[in-house]
Amino acid sequence: MPAGFTLRDATEADLPEINRLVRALAEYEKLLHEAVGTEEDFRHALFGPNPTVFCVLAEIEGRAVGQCIWFPIFSTFTGRHGLYVEDVFVEPQHRGLGIGEAFFRHCAGICITRGWKRMEWQVLDWNEPAIRFYRKIGARGMDEWRVQRVAGEALAALAATKG
Repeated sequence: MPAGFTLRDATEADLPEINRLVRALAEYEKLLHEAVGTEEDFRHALFGPNPTVFCVLAEIEGRAVGQCIWFPIFSTFTGRHGLYVEDVFVEPQHRGLGIGEAFFRHCAGICITRGWKRMEWQVLDWNEPAIRFYRKIGARGMDEWRVQRVAGEALAALAATKG
């Protein structure tokens, strides 16, 4: 890992920083209005009795400057788990130090160690710097797949439908 920063697993004491970095990412992606998760939400998901989401922080001189949030996924085609990178964010003033690549190497290492077969994530179509970076680390776009989402009132209506 290049000098100047360290990666470590987040702890419960990091919840204010996790929330701050999630909101900074949302602002960068022009989606701050959708960032409604609270520290309590993150506490439950990351540190509750059965954590389902994991967070790695990048620190410089003891201050969190980036984070990677991930969770396990499963492929019926491979019959194996994989890793889904939900968010990677590095503060703009700390980009170019290798932190983003270190996050993806860290996650790839988790996959290899656990015998998992793939790592996946999404990127906004306008985020050309990120897309270039992803191509550089060997990722390929899966344009033939389209993300689908049901949320809000549509989710409630679907759940209430008797079939």
